[in-house]
Amino acid sequence: MVKKICIIIPAYNAAETVAGVVRGALKHAGHVIVADDGSTDDTAARAAEAGAEVLPIGCNRGKGHALTCLFAHARAKGLNAVISLDADGQHDTGEIPAFVRAHLAHPRDIIIGSRMHEKEKIPRARYNSMQIARFYVSLAADQFVEDTQCGYRLYPLDVISGLCLKTQRYVTETEIIMKAGGRNTRIRPLHINTIYGAYCSHFRPVADVAAITVYVISFLVVKWFLEGIVPGRRSYAFLHRAMDFFCSTRVAACAFQLTMLAIFLPVTASYLLCHICTAPFTKRNFASLRDGRTVSVKFCRVILATQLLPALLCITILEKSCRMLGLRIRLIDGFIEKFYPCLW
Repeated sequence: MVKKICIIIPAYNAAETVAGVVRGALKHAGHVIVADDGSTDDTAARAAEAGAEVLPIGCNRGKGHALTCLFAHARAKGLNAVISLDADGQHDTGEIPAFVRAHLAHPRDIIIGSRMHEKEKIPRARYNSMQIARFYVSLAADQFVEDTQCGYRLYPLDVISGLCLKTQRYVTETEIIMKAGGRNTRIRPLHINTIYGAYCSHFRPVADVAAITVYVISFLVVKWFLEGIVPGRRSYAFLHRAMDFFCSTRVAACAFQLTMLAIFLPVTASYLLCHICTAPFTKRNFASLRDGRTVSVKFCRVILATQLLPALLCITILEKSCRMLGLRIRLIDGFIEKFYPCLW
């Protein structure tokens, strides 16, 4: 079974680091596949020299597209699972055996590396964004996902083949979590070393965080709408088909997500009103928010947190502006801890 697992590495302009990552991975795996995502440097040559199979992608289309190409290529080779690594060296290849052991114990689960236990090693702004992402992605996936943004993962290919992936760049990894969770796949954490060095990441803090946020908000607006009108049944098959339809093209996805972004505050507030008004008559709507817990408290907290997202943005901008003026204030940490707690 171990021989049916390989390492996959999406790479873009990673000539300085990719060879070391490949050599480290080959100490623990028999095969490494690097997707050269339209690099303009020697990434492909360095990866091949280090012993990797190189999958060329003609032009740069982002990490999401590279991952889908790697999934398809690995499946065509008859592999059962893949472990994804970033090419920039921020993942410790010595932890590959731990992922393999977790897979052998839980062969149907997606295993995601978690850095949340080493808060002190994570840049403050990054840790705060990881907390917000965890709050909402866990709601969308119907389970607690400890670290939703880590790219060090083990994917069973049977699970991945059942997902229709429509998003681009870094949104794809979030899409996988939410859609797999909706299909009752367990997302299992594995504590890994937290490495933040001088590597060059292609993650865009503003653009990519915004893209992930808008997709998750859109997903939740549609998900809660369906759960509100179909009590007691989580219509995930229809939800996923609806999201795939709305994201069928880049233009359609952009229009849909901008619409959801414009209406999500009043719409989510109406969901709370609907819940309060229908509570005497039905106990089964908004099923994913119930789960045998104190529903009214949990539901109210989720909607309150959602209504406060603009305030969160304003506080973030205020902090950054004050820092530029030499004033160091820390408001955002306490705000996140109070309004975006772990509900699980």
